[in-house]
Amino acid sequence: MAGLVRAFVFILFFTTYLVSTPQALASNHTVLVDSDSVNLTHFQMGYFVDHSGSMSFKEVRQQDFTDSTNKLSLGTGAKTTWSKIQIKNLTDQPRRLFLHHPYAYHNRQVDFYEQVGDGFKRQFLNLDQADKSPLMYRGSAIFEFPLAPGETKELYVNSVSFSHQWFSLLILDEDQSRRALLGIGAHNDIALMVGILLALVIYNFLLYFSSNKKENIYYSLYLISGCVWVALSYGLFASLFDIYGARTLSMHLTLISMPIFLILFMMDIFQTGKRFRTEHKFLQFILLLLAIDFTYGLFDIVGALKYASSLAALMMLVTISVSISLVRKGDPLAKYFLIGHSLFVLFSGVAVLFYKGIISFNYISSHGVGIGIMLESLMLAFIISYRIKMLEDIKASQDELKLLAVTDPLTRLYNRRYFYTEANYQLEQAKDNHSPLSLLILDIDKFKNINDSFGHQVGDSVIVALSDLLRLHSREGDLIARFGGEEFVILLPQTSLPAAENMAEKIRRSVENSCLDQPEGEPLNFTVSIGGVAIDTQRETIDSALNLADIALYKAKHSGRNCVRFSNVQPEPALNQALTAGK
Repeated sequence: MAGLVRAFVFILFFTTYLVSTPQALASNHTVLVDSDSVNLTHFQMGYFVDHSGSMSFKEVRQQDFTDSTNKLSLGTGAKTTWSKIQIKNLTDQPRRLFLHHPYAYHNRQVDFYEQVGDGFKRQFLNLDQADKSPLMYRGSAIFEFPLAPGETKELYVNSVSFSHQWFSLLILDEDQSRRALLGIGAHNDIALMVGILLALVIYNFLLYFSSNKKENIYYSLYLISGCVWVALSYGLFASLFDIYGARTLSMHLTLISMPIFLILFMMDIFQTGKRFRTEHKFLQFILLLLAIDFTYGLFDIVGALKYASSLAALMMLVTISVSISLVRKGDPLAKYFLIGHSLFVLFSGVAVLFYKGIISFNYISSHGVGIGIMLESLMLAFIISYRIKMLEDIKASQDELKLLAVTDPLTRLYNRRYFYTEANYQLEQAKDNHSPLSLLILDIDKFKNINDSFGHQVGDSVIVALSDLLRLHSREGDLIARFGGEEFVILLPQTSLPAAENMAEKIRRSVENSCLDQPEGEPLNFTVSIGGVAIDTQRETIDSALNLADIALYKAKHSGRNCVRFSNVQPEPALNQALTAGK
């Protein structure tokens, strides 16, 4: 376990190093347009954070801008951020260019200032009204500007966010702009994530309706929260439904509800309230904090989101610690949960660092939570499937124990106890339906001589061979039981006296014509005597029917054995005394 923790810490730091290492950029701060095709996705610019949020454009231009890449993550303390781009056309052709703000959908507003002569032209985009603006398409803000041959101009972009400030700026020509906006691959990765999560939601709702287990509901609600957050945060809602601005704010509560349902899932599937009291208290504590922040978010979502990242980091620490503790205490599911949750924590931890502006902007850092949700969701699905298998194995073991309790260990036929229970039920059914019911008793002839001559092992083989023949000649619904020793009983539902006689004779001939191979010596032949009775279902009990069948068996024994006799009269006292003396 210590090795697993060390490996996880190493991967976290290594991944953080990779995503935080900036790309090498040219030292020249002027973006150069020097070819016919313009597809500027990596360039250098400057940024300035207006902490007051009220500075005029003229005041902003006088500020010192910090050098940066065109992809920025500045955390919660940079709600109003200005970007400054200096661009120069080195070609001899006038250019019609487009500045793309691909993540504009999560902002409050975006302003674009373009240098025109000695002044500046402003294009303003209010995200609350973006669905009616020509500047917005599929979640991206697009600002068009011309660039004459040899011209150098300044561009300014003002991004105003609700909470976390992160964005990327691109400069494209008309063809590349069209490809970016209409490209087949746009949001395909997010659509795939959402599709998988929705499929898991449907599957687990079906599981809940069939098993009524709360873990499936908690997991489904966790998936729904994750699905909404992924679709919202990565632009799928903006692209498909034109949902931007303040209308999306309330949906960010899913960032808080998601860990709430995850913790409820942990409590339920690990039964921490009953089995792990200490861990349960830690989970209750973090659950309380999340519930408070969620409630706060109902009234002030922007304020609640300020604490969401820090609270998420605390939640990750608690849940990882609890998972490690459960693994050490031997819970069979905990190790799988720890693997899945560690992946979630790893990628979400990178995302938290990104949202706080600690590490740089790239796909892994900006999509870390979505990747983590996806990986953990798949592992939780595996845990649920594995638990279902465990429960099925337990049920199978219980069924096997129940079967052992009602069967004879040697022949695997039903025993005397089960026969009485089922036979009494069959008698009541036959009585209610006025259907015929018959009973046979079989006894191996001279079985004591077989044991004395060949040994008890051969005697057991004879009993097993007879039980196999009885199965072979029985019908579906017939009840066969070993009553003890060499005696067997067969209850025949829906069977009249002639049919029972035919069945008994068929069994007798089959036994007579069979032989038992022995490892040493000649094959062994044996026979059976059979007594039977057609039960008067309106007057007789199973005990009285067995008594009558036993009388018939006594007659068969005293008629030379290897024969069938039936009885339908009550036993006489003298005959009862003979029965007690033995066959």
